[in-house]
Amino acid sequence: MKAMLLAAGLGTRLRPLTETTPKPLLPIAGRPILAWNLLLLKRHGITDVIVNLHHLGEQIVQAIGDGSRLGMRVAYSHEPELQGTGGGIRQAGPFLKDGPFLVLNGDTLSACDLTGLVAAHRTGGAPATLALREDPAAAAWGPVTVDADSRILQINGVPPLAPPARPLPAPCMFAGIHVLEPEVLDAIPPGPGSIIDVYHALLGKDRMLRGWRLNGYWSDIGTRERYEQAERDAAEGRFAIP
Repeated sequence: MKAMLLAAGLGTRLRPLTETTPKPLLPIAGRPILAWNLLLLKRHGITDVIVNLHHLGEQIVQAIGDGSRLGMRVAYSHEPELQGTGGGIRQAGPFLKDGPFLVLNGDTLSACDLTGLVAAHRTGGAPATLALREDPAAAAWGPVTVDADSRILQINGVPPLAPPARPLPAPCMFAGIHVLEPEVLDAIPPGPGSIIDVYHALLGKDRMLRGWRLNGYWSDIGTRERYEQAERDAAEGRFAIP
């Protein structure tokens, strides 16, 4: 299986840190966030990875190279114009199209059980399986509603839902980690766009998407406060790749 790390964002909420360093290269416990994600993939047997680049992308290439120092093979997808999560995945399609593939946000810190996620995807029969987290602030992140069988019914309020016949589990949040079938590449329209819009379109066509509960450590390094918290988590042993 191959994987894609999304690393093209501007990191505006972490300025001034990201004015000279791309967010995926900010260090946690002496190692770039992106390197932690690569090591997570390797821990689960995934060594062929493509990374999309835009803001200060040359620094990422210099830091990671071809991946050989990590025992991996790393390719790059350069985006002169930001393509968003959907457009970025579509642009990397020639690298990813041979089978199911993983996509991870390259600027989050996680100990996700990728093996468990992939296994759930292979038995779930859906074009995509999304890692979901229980979070009291799920509504602020963008709630994902699933049924008792882990079938996704709604993402960020789309599509509208009829009143359920029985109570649904509490909404979760999407952790930015997902497994996609190659057919999803064909559903992504040309140009910049969000993969969430593609998922909305699939749900609107009654295509099944699956959710999978992520129970391990996860942190979005989106603000200075969360970055500093992640550094403390690593220093105090709350984050480690099993």
